[in-house]
Amino acid sequence: MTDTTALAPTSSPALTPVAARPLWSRWSWLAVAAVAAAGVWLSWSAQQRVTQLESELVKRQQDSQSQAQEARLLARQAQDTARDAAARAALLDTRLAEVALQRSQVEDLIKSMSRSRDENLVVDIEAALRVAMQQASLSGSAEPLVSALQTADERLARTQQPRLDPVRRAVAKDLDRLKATRVADLPTLAIRLDEAIRLVDELPLLQAPVSTRTPAPASAGKSTPGASAAAATTASAPWSDRLLHWGQQASRVVWQEAQGLIRVTRIDKPDAMLLAPDQAFFLRENLKLRLLNARLGLLSRQTGTATADLQSARQSIDRYFDTRSRKTQLIQGLLGDISTQSPQTQVPRPDDTLAALAAIAGGR
Repeated sequence: MTDTTALAPTSSPALTPVAARPLWSRWSWLAVAAVAAAGVWLSWSAQQRVTQLESELVKRQQDSQSQAQEARLLARQAQDTARDAAARAALLDTRLAEVALQRSQVEDLIKSMSRSRDENLVVDIEAALRVAMQQASLSGSAEPLVSALQTADERLARTQQPRLDPVRRAVAKDLDRLKATRVADLPTLAIRLDEAIRLVDELPLLQAPVSTRTPAPASAGKSTPGASAAAATTASAPWSDRLLHWGQQASRVVWQEAQGLIRVTRIDKPDAMLLAPDQAFFLRENLKLRLLNARLGLLSRQTGTATADLQSARQSIDRYFDTRSRKTQLIQGLLGDISTQSPQTQVPRPDDTLAALAAIAGGR
């Protein structure tokens, strides 16, 4: 369709109102159409934007729901964790209370131990000394007491307590006395007593007979040239000389026999000479028993009893046995040495240390 108004010449003198009106109407319709088109486009665009917003809202709502579910799950887990934490906290509180109680008990125990450390040390040293005294009395050696006193001195030196200085001085004094004391060897004394007991059977009694006969010479039974010559001379001598020679020989034999029958002795101890021969066995056995008692007294640390038995045995030997015999002198020497050394078998007691420990224990 061709627009006739556009083709008309512009130099027409005048347009009639009827001809100009359709042009304005056309432009109006075009404007309305454009506005309508713009409105449609705007409404479509708004609809699209609303649709996008709705989809975005739906998506965000779904995300919010998933996050809410996760939040509820996390909240539930947090509640479980909080419950476990509360239970653990309660358990820890209980254990902490127990540890605090135990700590207080340990502190009380430490305080009690620190307060009674000196008293415990005193009791331990005294007990160790008592045990060492028993060992020394059984073994006859001073080594257990010396070792116990040295250990006590070391422990007292480590404590460095001024109130225990008197105990240290007493320990040093007892140690010096023990080291200076000479203790006899009991096994050696027992061996000497065994030797003396063995010699009892060999001791000669005073009332035992002593032979005074002169032993015949070794050549009496043998024929010598001189004897043969004397016999030949005697055989050729007259009968008076032979009778005199025979009388001399007979008187010599009678004199020798008389010497064997008669003995002259000086008696200084008549009781020994009145002892019957059958009682010699019981005398020796009693002497052995007395020596055995002395041996037991030495081994049991009863020096008084052992010394008394040894003295009685020496008196019996002097009274009934021949003191001029070598064996009698030997046994007398053995018994004298044993009597001298037997008092040295007693180990000194640590009385100063025990007294100092008793004073410390009594002053606490």
